[in-house]
Amino acid sequence: MPEKLPVVLTIAGFDPSSGAGVTADIKTIAAHACYGVACITALTVQSTAGVKRVAVVDPCVLSESLEELAADLEIAAVHIGMLGSEKIVKAVADFLSGEPLTHGESPSTRVPGRARLPNIVLDPILRSSSGAELLNAAGISLMVETLLPLADVITPNVDEAALIAGIKVRDLEEMKAASAKLHDMGAVAVVITGGHLEKAIDLLSFRSRRGIEQEVFKADRRRSNSTHGTGCAFATAMACHLALDRGLPEAALLAKTYVTAAIANGHPLGRGIGPVHHLYRMSQQRRAAGSGSET
Repeated sequence: MPEKLPVVLTIAGFDPSSGAGVTADIKTIAAHACYGVACITALTVQSTAGVKRVAVVDPCVLSESLEELAADLEIAAVHIGMLGSEKIVKAVADFLSGEPLTHGESPSTRVPGRARLPNIVLDPILRSSSGAELLNAAGISLMVETLLPLADVITPNVDEAALIAGIKVRDLEEMKAASAKLHDMGAVAVVITGGHLEKAIDLLSFRSRRGIEQEVFKADRRRSNSTHGTGCAFATAMACHLALDRGLPEAALLAKTYVTAAIANGHPLGRGIGPVHHLYRMSQQRRAAGSGSET
């Protein structure tokens, strides 16, 4: 009998270049032997050269899509990426704060207080790497108020952590200070990714019965032009590992390892910042298979 694949739901925007957003997330989920399903929050006009335009979807369509998937599938983890607007934030928060509807139920008849989905990973995407605003101040405020406490882990980069926490984040000590502020805001677990720093340091900070525990993950910074989508890949990989019943420290370490390898195996694509190679393992498998063939 075929092995049952954990279902990972990604709620994010659409990037036509597939370096980030739902199509990149689906590749990442497949690379981790999970089954990916997706709900699109916004369409973007973009390429490797940057984001030109954002068109947010109808929140009602998003809500209905989320409810339909949750009523049909056993979802093992949820990744939340780009949201795009305050109304979309509210729609996602309303969905995650209660148990999924069963077939035939209407969102208007939802009973409050039902169990929520497991392993929610929030990647608070606020701006594109090219500088385009992807969530306004009102949306950020509502995200912090409603989604941050619902998430099992949030994965801001240093710039996002600085904006949300309201302090500068330029080194490990400031990452620790920002994580403390995020905990005060309701975050259960935080991974601040430091890929933008000179040293690629990630900080995991989480609540346990012993209080706040922290782990630091270090790696050499990779000089590459194939770095588009690193944050999406990291957060989605974490969701996959949590869906596979791995603990937070192991999930963070394996996600970092995956992104590092995806950058290292990237290849030039487009006129701007190229994508990481989400499916690099397939290339490795083909090369390994080819090396054993007769010539």
